[in-house]
Amino acid sequence: MDGIAWFTYHTIGYMVRNNPDIHFYLLFDTDPDPEFIFGPNVTPIKLFPPAKHAVLNLMWFEVSVRMVLVRVKPDLFLSTDGLLCLGWNGPQFGVIHDINYVHFPKDLKFSNRTFFNNFYPRYARKATHLATVSEYSKADIVKEFHIPPGKIDIVYSGLNSGFVPFDEEQKKAVRQKYSQGKPYFVFVGTLHPRKNVYKLMQGFEEFKKAVPSDVKLILAGWEMYRTNELHELHATMSSKDDVIFTGRVPGKDINGLIAAAECLTFVPYFEGFGLPPLEAMSCHVPVIASNVTSIPEVVGDAAISVDPHNIDQIKDAMIAIHSSPSLRNELITKGIERIKTFTWERTARLLNESVQCTLAKL
Repeated sequence: MDGIAWFTYHTIGYMVRNNPDIHFYLLFDTDPDPEFIFGPNVTPIKLFPPAKHAVLNLMWFEVSVRMVLVRVKPDLFLSTDGLLCLGWNGPQFGVIHDINYVHFPKDLKFSNRTFFNNFYPRYARKATHLATVSEYSKADIVKEFHIPPGKIDIVYSGLNSGFVPFDEEQKKAVRQKYSQGKPYFVFVGTLHPRKNVYKLMQGFEEFKKAVPSDVKLILAGWEMYRTNELHELHATMSSKDDVIFTGRVPGKDINGLIAAAECLTFVPYFEGFGLPPLEAMSCHVPVIASNVTSIPEVVGDAAISVDPHNIDQIKDAMIAIHSSPSLRNELITKGIERIKTFTWERTARLLNESVQCTLAKL
């Protein structure tokens, strides 16, 4: 699952279990997995059509969801990805994780950017209350959508517990599987333009020119949009044999892929929160991270921060990590402390408190 899916799983599960006196109607667009039916106070409802793109989203929320809301008359409709029902006038609570589409519309397909930029401002105004996952995102929503700051609570995101360090034998096995047994930097996430993988690859190319070595760069993730640019760049690189595209990695392998890395390289130019740096810190792996948007809030001083548009800074950070064991150890130690701040229990508690306050004011 992606970040919003994990957010939904942990927060809704917490709310169901900790509010046994509240009945929850959970709306799905596919057959609900039993793992998502969190308690006896849940009624799952499958609605048509599958909400997989802009037009279907509108149909799902404005027709199917609206019919349920009219029938059930809930005290509150909660949407953890911020899409609300404009045709229903009851209380609604939206979680808007970020508004990257406002700043970088061309990073999305035409249909998606048109939908997001037309409807999310309306959802934000329609909502009785909102939550988001960082100070940066709150300030961004306030500025761009003209929403009063008091209407938005910050709940942050959390870190999945399945990320643990590997011993040397385990690391060796992962490297044999993914990098021909060689050390590597790793990026984990969707290969989307705002993840800035293009500049990361350029930085790695300069690193290889400056420091002859057998270090690889692994790019692990689903190729979402405009990845032809990455492959065109790859074809021209002198270090192209050291850049490995894995595609989507099975969930059971992601912990090891991060834990066996020399470093996580995470340099997006826009991020509403950004879980991969915390996952790497949990695996005792140092991090190179962007110094823009919400990412400094997440990593604090437990990463090397770089300008994501500056190839030389990315290169220099790679050289520093590769050549200095003491720096690596310092970052690992700071990371171990940093992750204590971000737990899903905290996220869920904050969202639950925000929802309860909203209900109390109705």
